[in-house]
Amino acid sequence: MSGARTAVVTVVHGRREHLARQRASLARSTTSYEHVVVAVDDPEVADSSVTVPPHPLGLPVATARNRGAAHALDRGATTLVFLDVDCLAAPDLVEAYADVVAEEPRTVWSGPVTYLDPRPPGGYDLAALGALDAPHPARPAPAPGERLADADPDLFWSLSFACSAEAWRATGGFCEDYVGYGGEDTDFARVVLAAGLDLGWVGAARAYHQWHPVSRPPVEHVADIVRNAEVYRRRWGVVPMRGWLEAFEERGLVRCDDDGRWLLSA
Repeated sequence: MSGARTAVVTVVHGRREHLARQRASLARSTTSYEHVVVAVDDPEVADSSVTVPPHPLGLPVATARNRGAAHALDRGATTLVFLDVDCLAAPDLVEAYADVVAEEPRTVWSGPVTYLDPRPPGGYDLAALGALDAPHPARPAPAPGERLADADPDLFWSLSFACSAEAWRATGGFCEDYVGYGGEDTDFARVVLAAGLDLGWVGAARAYHQWHPVSRPPVEHVADIVRNAEVYRRRWGVVPMRGWLEAFEERGLVRCDDDGRWLLSA
C-alpha cells in the first residue's frame, strides 16, 4: 500500500465523471491513503482495483463493498473508509476517519454529508466545498471536533463511514442477500451492534454528495426495495423502508399481505 494504512473503498457502476471528481477531491487529502475502486459490471472504469460481475436481480452493492474491503485488508489496510461514488471528500475526511478509528477502533464511524445543488457551469470548486457545508437534516451532524456515540442504527447510511479492520472482521461485512437498492446499510448497522460494537458520528469527516436526479419515492427501484425489505424482515423481524413501501402502496405498486410481507402488485 506504499506506506498507506488507510484504504478508501468506492463502488462504481457508471458515474465515471462523479468518480473522476471524487478522485480529484481525495487527491487533496491531508494524509495518505489507497483508493480501492470496485467496478461492478463496468469494464470501462479506469484503474479499478477489483471487478465484480453483474447479478441477475440488480447491482450487487453489498457484495462489491465486501470484495473491496477484502482487497484492502489483503494489502494491509488497518482502517477502511467507505465512500459512495457520488461523494466528494473534504481534505481532512480521510485523516479524521483514520484518527477516530485509531482512538476508538470498536466503533463504526459515520460523517456528515451535504447534498450539493446541481453542478455550476464551472464545476464544483473543490477548494471551496466548506462554504457549501449544510449536512442533511435527517442525520446527526456534529460540528468538526465533536463526536457522537451510541448512534441510532436506523440512521446509519453507507454514503460515508469508516471502521477498523478489527471491527470489519467482527461484523463479517455486508449481508450479500441484499441485491439492488435499499436495506443493506441498515442491516449492516444492526450487525454492528449485534457484534458488540458501537455506532458513532464524527464531525470532522465531512463529505459532499454530488447532485444527480432522483425519484421520490424511488419507483424505479420498487422491485429491489420489496425484495430487500423481505430479506430484512426475515433477518430482524421488522420491516424497513416503510415510508417508501407505503408510498408505493398509495400508487398501487405494492401490497402488504396478512403475514406482514410486502409484495409487488399483480
